[in-house]
Amino acid sequence: SAGRRSQLLKGLPATITVEENSAAGVAVYNFNVTLSPLASEGVAILPTIVNSNPLTEAFDIKPKGGLEFRVITTGNPVLDYETMPKSFDLQIFVEDTAGRTDLKILTIHITDKNEHPAFQGNMAFQTVTIYVLERKPPECIYQVDAADPENAKLKYSLLPATAPFSIKESGAIFSTKEFDYEKDPHCYFLNVTVTDPDGLNSTRTVKINIININDESPYFTIKQRIYRIPEEQSPGTIVANITAKDPDDEGSPSRLFYSIQSSNRHFSINPATGVLQVTGRIDRDALPLRLHPNISLVVRVEDSPGSGNASEMEITIVIDDVNDNPPECHPSAFRKEENENTAPETFLVDLRNYCKDIDADPSNNQFIFTGLSGFGSNNFALESTVSGRLVMTRTIDLENSANPGVEVYTLTVRVQDIAHPNYSSKYPLYISFHDIIYIYIRIKPVNEFFPVFRNLSYVFSVSEITKVGSRIGRVHAIDKDWPPNVITYSIVAGAGTRDYTNIFWISPTKGDVRILARLDYETTQKHIFTVQASDQEKSTTASVTVNVLEVNDEEPVCSPNFFSLQIPVNLAVGTNINGFRIECQDRDSDPRSFRYFINEGNENSHFTFSPSAGSNISHLILASSFDYESGLDTTWIYSLRVHITDDNLVSARDKTAHLIKTGTVTLSIRVIPNPTTATTTTPGFTVVTRRENRYSPSAWYVPFVVTLGGVLLLGLPAALGLLLLPRLRRRCPPAGKARSTPLINAPEKKKPKKEVVVTMTKLNTVFDGEARDPVTGRMYEFNTRSGARRWKKSSEPLQAMLAMQAMSSATENSGQGVDRTEAPSKKEPSEKRKELTAATKPAAKPSAGQSETPGQVGLRLQKKKEESEDGGLFSPA
Repeated sequence: SAGRRSQLLKGLPATITVEENSAAGVAVYNFNVTLSPLASEGVAILPTIVNSNPLTEAFDIKPKGGLEFRVITTGNPVLDYETMPKSFDLQIFVEDTAGRTDLKILTIHITDKNEHPAFQGNMAFQTVTIYVLERKPPECIYQVDAADPENAKLKYSLLPATAPFSIKESGAIFSTKEFDYEKDPHCYFLNVTVTDPDGLNSTRTVKINIININDESPYFTIKQRIYRIPEEQSPGTIVANITAKDPDDEGSPSRLFYSIQSSNRHFSINPATGVLQVTGRIDRDALPLRLHPNISLVVRVEDSPGSGNASEMEITIVIDDVNDNPPECHPSAFRKEENENTAPETFLVDLRNYCKDIDADPSNNQFIFTGLSGFGSNNFALESTVSGRLVMTRTIDLENSANPGVEVYTLTVRVQDIAHPNYSSKYPLYISFHDIIYIYIRIKPVNEFFPVFRNLSYVFSVSEITKVGSRIGRVHAIDKDWPPNVITYSIVAGAGTRDYTNIFWISPTKGDVRILARLDYETTQKHIFTVQASDQEKSTTASVTVNVLEVNDEEPVCSPNFFSLQIPVNLAVGTNINGFRIECQDRDSDPRSFRYFINEGNENSHFTFSPSAGSNISHLILASSFDYESGLDTTWIYSLRVHITDDNLVSARDKTAHLIKTGTVTLSIRVIPNPTTATTTTPGFTVVTRRENRYSPSAWYVPFVVTLGGVLLLGLPAALGLLLLPRLRRRCPPAGKARSTPLINAPEKKKPKKEVVVTMTKLNTVFDGEARDPVTGRMYEFNTRSGARRWKKSSEPLQAMLAMQAMSSATENSGQGVDRTEAPSKKEPSEKRKELTAATKPAAKPSAGQSETPGQVGLRLQKKKEESEDGGLFSPA
């Protein structure tokens, strides 16, 4: 803290000077640290520069020994009087172990120092090279740029003084003479010195090169102008060595540049040596050399590329022809076709029409045909080696066993030069001196024979349960033609029934016969159809018989397949229940083959069928009595699932594996306790439909749309539309309103009024089961889904007729109420239903133990529904 600050830094504050450009580590100032009496352990924080003004890192504090310290330069950055601040204030801080601190300022002034002048630009880093052309008049050739850090005036000087150059006070170097490259030195080295007023100087070297000027034209030294070479020389072959000299280069090798002036792709010249060589292919046999085998070149030599002194010379190169092309045939492969049994001496091809030798000299382009070879070449021959005509020598029959069976003969013929060939230049890897011609002669077979089936007829036996798509057999035909023709199989007749156009299919390539529809022994026991084998030109047929093998694939069908029975609990054992029996039929089984099993629902084995096997008719028998009192029996409704099986076939012939098919009959048996009242019939159910018409105030657009559509459709004038609009509105009032009521803009919005129309519709029920009433013994019919019942073969009771009339009258009355234009009746719907119910109410309820008629049951259900609901559609539970 400030209160505890003491005089610990001895010798500070102070002001000191230091020279610019001082090296790193130079001592600037020394000072001591004086400890307080309480600081027995020394200095806690060594003297440190905590701040500087301006900010710099050019100074640092290093210990000198003991409690002595010194301020030194760091060299980063180097002190520069010209570019940096002239003084710095360093704040030095120290703290002893007793917590005493001190902060003093050391002021350092930078003093200026005279420095050497410095060259600027390229001369500051390297030796500068200056180029001077010969025969140039004296002029300024370079400007030296130097500067003094103290901005003092500088003095320039050159050494050696004998050099033909001078330097001005501004630093400009001048040449003092016109140089001659051939007489004067080609290079000068000058030492340029720059000095300040105090005598400090700097020196750099300048190199001056004298450039020769081209003032003489070169000349050719060779006399030959015509050269001869063979064609097809490899690239790089030397044709001539063109030489020349330049008077400017006397005493030293000439530095000349050679070129070919005329456009040419065959030759090139080395620009430095003048060697003329081949660069591109020279083909004497191609145009234009085929007609003019001479090539003229204009060679140019110059002592400076592009703009120097030059001379030109024309030379001629004659191209000689060599036998460098073998005979070639286009195409080199021939394909010919001839039918088998072709007569001998038949002409095939003339090879000379397709071969040629392109050598230009006639002595080099003659060729012959030799060496006919190949498997089966004895069937062919060349008429002569010169003509190249190929002919057949014998007849070829592909079906002949002595014939090797070759369909395509591959022949080779050599075509070669008569003169000695020289292919090495054009074809360096050419092994033989001839060309090979390949001739492929195909002997076309003639379709001479009909396909023949191995069997005149085929018989297949197939089980009637064979899966659709299964393979049932194969037919096969052969063809004696060679090579064998591709035989295609098809069905040309039969293979259909009354229900299917084709129930058989044959593979066109393999002859596999498959079935497309299920076979049925009971319908058709045998199928006969015709198959055809064709080689696209000739065909033959065979008969196919398919015997269908009988299989037990029909299930027993029993009548009825569903039945409901009611029996009293005390029915005697051995009784044929309600006289019920089932009668079964099976299309493929004997009537004595049936067996009867109760598979499900026969708890405590109360029921059985008699006989249980050997007959197609069996009766339902009560096998044991019921015992509900002791708790042995708890079920009052038995649902029996009866299985009827067959295990043999009607026909004893062509049997396949024995299969067993099973039919199913479902029986529902209700046990009636004593005494009992059984409801036996439910003729149907009544549907009450309630219609409600509501008036919508927004329905005014209906007549508007009708009116607008009529106007657009008929195209009547607008006046006629306005006259018809009121009539249309009167004729089309909104639903539920009187015609005098406005359609829109009603003065007062009233509560919509309802019209309720009750329609009672009797829905007929389909009765698909029958049973016997255990009380009355009468037969009745029932619906297996809804449970509705009715007496069998008896007219409707009187009560049912009255109920139907009441419902019909109610329907008519409600229908008339829809068409009336007066306000609807204010009677509530419940009152209407009460009146309707009263009209259909029966005279008396049946007494206990007496069964209700179908009409009574319907009226009772209708009354219960009306009492429990306000209206709408309902159906019996």
